[in-house]
Amino acid sequence: MARRRQAVTIRHVAADAGVSLQTVSRVINKEPNVRPEMMARVQDSIARLGYVPSIAAQRMAGSRSYLIVALNDRERTIAGWRDRQGTDWVDQMLLGGMLTCAEHGYRMIVELVDTHSDHIERELLAAIAAIQPDGVILTPPHSENPLITRLLEEHRIAFARIGSRNAGPGFAVAMDEAGAARIATEHLIALGHRRIGFIAGPDEYELSGWRTDGWRTTMVDAGLPTDGLLAAGDFGFASGRAAAAALLGSAVPPTAIIACSDQMTLATLELARERGLDVPGDLSILCFDDTPIVRFVHPPLTAIVQPIAEVTARAVEQVIGDQSGDVAEPIIVPATLAVRASTGAPRSPA
Repeated sequence: MARRRQAVTIRHVAADAGVSLQTVSRVINKEPNVRPEMMARVQDSIARLGYVPSIAAQRMAGSRSYLIVALNDRERTIAGWRDRQGTDWVDQMLLGGMLTCAEHGYRMIVELVDTHSDHIERELLAAIAAIQPDGVILTPPHSENPLITRLLEEHRIAFARIGSRNAGPGFAVAMDEAGAARIATEHLIALGHRRIGFIAGPDEYELSGWRTDGWRTTMVDAGLPTDGLLAAGDFGFASGRAAAAALLGSAVPPTAIIACSDQMTLATLELARERGLDVPGDLSILCFDDTPIVRFVHPPLTAIVQPIAEVTARAVEQVIGDQSGDVAEPIIVPATLAVRASTGAPRSPA
């Protein structure tokens, strides 16, 4: 039977480089005051021997765990997985978070927590005790949950609030939601639309209000009406269909609709087809999620490209870079618009 290959340890690296164990540890942990020539010698030995630092060993050597925990909404995440509706938001969050953690020698773990649970304090404390993270990334709606932020603050754990711009503890990092809605609305106005409907997300997500404000302000600034053009959904397909039905069933229906999720947008597209409306001739449709599915439907949907990976990467950098927990000014990341075939000039003036 073949003998198992002996693992390369920090002692092997120290012997190969001709330095002390403490010097190797300082290089691995990116500590200051290591002479450049010493750092180069240790890094050369690490590369030659194929040494991989052990997180467990790093944790034993100091006060850091080298683990970042991302808390995501349990109910919505599991529902998306079970229904096989796509998890692009989660995928992009993992892309930005995991790659950025790896650049700094950290690992990111995702925990699912129900923000409405009566046991949220117990669940969160159990996760903290088991993982002992150096930092936490909060995603909506956890970002604005005062119980969660208070617990993290009491335990002196650095954390970032994704999708939040409010003053408060931790680092706030968000997409420019209002600006994104403005870009979407201005695009439709430039095409000649005057009655632009808006399907908002649920109130529990603060970003829903920002998006609605961005749409409403842009319409008012352009001298266009908003009465009867706003409907609310819950990001799900059924709610999007109901909201689109209300908008299209009004006495003077919109010639364009912006929906705040891919599911609500797809529901709007389905309803338009059932009613014999040509897209974009009779109705332009614009999506707030540039998930893969919106690029492969017919017609491909014009969409706001949310910089989720970049937002998460910035959140991780803030948490890793400042373990003091000092509150910084909110970091706002701009969105962009991908123009596709679902938007065009209205067939006739609205």
